[in-house]
Amino acid sequence: MAEAQTAATDSWQDALYTRLRDAGFSLFAYVPDAGHKVLIERALDDPDAIAVPLASEEDGVALCAGAHLGGGQGVLLMQSSGVGNCVNLFSLLQNGRFPFLTLVSMRGEFGEGNPWQVPMGRAVQPVLEALGLTVLKAEQPADVAPVVEAAIAMANKSDLAVAVLLSQRLIGAKQFGSPGKP
Repeated sequence: MAEAQTAATDSWQDALYTRLRDAGFSLFAYVPDAGHKVLIERALDDPDAIAVPLASEEDGVALCAGAHLGGGQGVLLMQSSGVGNCVNLFSLLQNGRFPFLTLVSMRGEFGEGNPWQVPMGRAVQPVLEALGLTVLKAEQPADVAPVVEAAIAMANKSDLAVAVLLSQRLIGAKQFGSPGKP
């Protein structure tokens, strides 16, 4: 069962990576995260992509804006807890009208076992929207392609900052706590 779930997860993530590359995204800025494992590994293995590990997610906002200024396209891969690190830099996107795409792997939602992840998980969408980002959400593997397609179009054609929330139901809840403890 776990292998079948992993294969299903990998297939939508592989398709997502291919779609991003086909749309011209060559810069993948990330803080290591299990929810983006396949995308990160694909970017690291792709000789035509640039994968940049970040010390903080906010650096990725500036890096993606810089890629745009240089004629390229970048995507910021982060976990929901990283949204709080980007609050100040999101003003750069609004004031500069940079097209921007971030893929946010959610925590603190469906099946979350770590109580420390819940408050930020609840705050992600309202915080992003308050800062002017358009928020779209993918809940199931079948949602990913149309949601990301819409996000790419909105970012590139309307110069919008767009966040795609990859729900915890989609990526799977991480285990937390001691063995045998619910």
